[in-house]
Amino acid sequence: MNLSKNTVLITGGASGIGFALAQRLSHLGNHVVICGRRKEQLEIAKSVCPELDTIQCDVSKESDRVSLFERVTKEYPKLNILINNAGIQNRLAPLTEPQNWQSHRLELATNVEAPMHLSHLFISHLKSQASPAIVNVSSGLAFSPISFMATYCATKAALHSFTLSLRHQLRNTGISVIEIIPPSVNTDLGGKGLHDDGAPLDAFADHVMTKLAEGSLEFGYGFSEKSRLASRADIDQLFANMNRN
Repeated sequence: MNLSKNTVLITGGASGIGFALAQRLSHLGNHVVICGRRKEQLEIAKSVCPELDTIQCDVSKESDRVSLFERVTKEYPKLNILINNAGIQNRLAPLTEPQNWQSHRLELATNVEAPMHLSHLFISHLKSQASPAIVNVSSGLAFSPISFMATYCATKAALHSFTLSLRHQLRNTGISVIEIIPPSVNTDLGGKGLHDDGAPLDAFADHVMTKLAEGSLEFGYGFSEKSRLASRADIDQLFANMNRN
């Protein structure tokens, strides 16, 4: 993937992995647009990296996704890279207890519906651009889930599956379809302090940039790379190790 002179849209780009990639891409001479739900977080991102353009948008909502597509393609007609990074991770009640379906639904809408729908919307635009790409950020948990985050893990498994199909269907269009598969990374995903023991964000983001420059279409890091490449027997053992309780 060409890492300079692109116009890039990153969903969930105001914090965590999305912001780390936005900074690096911007510093390489790309025009980077980030979107996110929280105005205050977008303002913080802009203050740290003034080169970024920001759009407030909730990609869990269909109407916001359509509006985002219409605005971006009008204001940034040279957009050639879509990075579907936005995601939420909830720690929900055990499935043996009564459930708040809306919390599950929000994860589904943000983690699965949004990248699928945005990909559908942007394909026709991207086909006419130079060096186009769709980049989906899934998770090592797509391959070996943690049972107490059943819905989150299922959304990432669905995104991995969709990415494989998308890559195959777009193979003759010129659009590269790339999957970034993070392990637990030290960000605020799911809440502050929950991933303090995860991979260092800067090390992970640097790894991502290296793999993108190499032209890799699917890659993990550390534990997620092990999960990605595991045999079925290895996956069964990983699942047992991760779900001892």
